[in-house]
Amino acid sequence: MNINFPLILVIGSFVTGLIWLLDKFFFESSRKLNFDNATESANITNVQSSEYKEPVFVEISKFLFPVFIVVLVLRSFIVEPFRIPSGSMIPTLEIGDFILVNKFTYGLRLPILNTKIVSFSEPERGDVAVFRYPVDERVDYIKRVIGLPGDEVSYNNKRLYINGEQIQVKEMARLLVANNEVIEYQESLGDIHHKMRTTSGYNQRNGETFIVPAGHYFVMGDNRDNSSDSRVWGFVPEANLVGKAFVIWMNMRFEPLDWPKWDRIGTIIE
Repeated sequence: MNINFPLILVIGSFVTGLIWLLDKFFFESSRKLNFDNATESANITNVQSSEYKEPVFVEISKFLFPVFIVVLVLRSFIVEPFRIPSGSMIPTLEIGDFILVNKFTYGLRLPILNTKIVSFSEPERGDVAVFRYPVDERVDYIKRVIGLPGDEVSYNNKRLYINGEQIQVKEMARLLVANNEVIEYQESLGDIHHKMRTTSGYNQRNGETFIVPAGHYFVMGDNRDNSSDSRVWGFVPEANLVGKAFVIWMNMRFEPLDWPKWDRIGTIIE
């Protein structure tokens, strides 16, 4: 089930703020006046028994309104947490990693509407980006930016080519995973040097060439042969960008429940 947190925060801020304002300008003064008149008529001298109290729903609204606003601002414009649910970004990101995403790197967007109001910079090749899945925008995906607008991208015999040039890799390790040989590399995309892996027996969309249209990006998972990405469902529109992942702040697997991998906490995402 996909929970629309921005919508919940906006509605929560609106409702609690409205209750607070209506009470402040229309009901509080008359309620206090009625209370004062009642205490005078009853000749109440005990301060504790005559203590003025607001309605419970007003107290709750006054408490929750600033909480909703602070969380909404932080989550919409500064930083947002995400959990990695799949292995498509292994070895950079593992299942159970909890990451933080910089929300203003690619520009500030209005919550819910996702309309950009301020532009700072555009994605760079090698960025690990979170975006709304083009096929179902209720779902957030995370992949690495491979192709920029105008680029020609192809993946042939487990080698990546951009604009006709093979991207350089350095073999780091060979593993056996589920009876398949897995080779881990260090891949260089401009100034970004990151880990990537290929898997024997898989040859996803081999040799196909993609031309990235204006205003779009070509993304791939670092688990190169086990990733549903732009090779399968197409390009990511600029309007779907959410932010740039920059750090792992927690690691916890729930299915099956396992201890956190403490060494992953605080890892900078490259």
